[in-house]
Amino acid sequence: MIHEMLSNYQLILASASPRRKELFSLLGLNASIIPADIAEPLTEEKPHIQAMNHANNKARFVLNTVSKGQIVIAADTLVAIDTNVLGKPKDEEQAREYLRMLSKRDHIVYTGICIGLNNHILCDYEQTTVSFAAITENEIISYLKTGEPLDKAGAYGIQGYGSQFITGVHGCYFNVMGFPIRKFYELLQVLLRSLEQ
Repeated sequence: MIHEMLSNYQLILASASPRRKELFSLLGLNASIIPADIAEPLTEEKPHIQAMNHANNKARFVLNTVSKGQIVIAADTLVAIDTNVLGKPKDEEQAREYLRMLSKRDHIVYTGICIGLNNHILCDYEQTTVSFAAITENEIISYLKTGEPLDKAGAYGIQGYGSQFITGVHGCYFNVMGFPIRKFYELLQVLLRSLEQ
């Protein structure tokens, strides 16, 4: 299990996300928080590539600031619908636009995840399809008043007020929260095995 695999390592979470910190606690993991303060521009690349690139950049940034022997974990989440890639909205108006776009539609949530130890860095991604109900303008206004949409990719949180709009999740629920636990477990197994060789 993850907490046993990591019992002898000091963990660094390269994220200020309270959701990721909460998931670490649920797994019995105690990590130092060192957010990677770097730009995360949206590009023309496929969304899973962008998410992995952002996570990789965060992991490398923090790895350069910590001691050897510490495991750095970084992640980045994006939402894709049609040809649009949605990160965190820059303001309420963009959040409103995102929510209108998601209303009564399916979209895909991508999270890139990278783990690094010394000179070893592994990256992968997870994707989950989420279905939204139709959202009225009044519901959007009420949701914006909660403040929740402004720091979430796609302008909603599956584990908060935004859960009221979701009619289905196909794939990893934790991925939609911003940290795919099973993918993390798989990457850890590969990383720690490579150190034994």
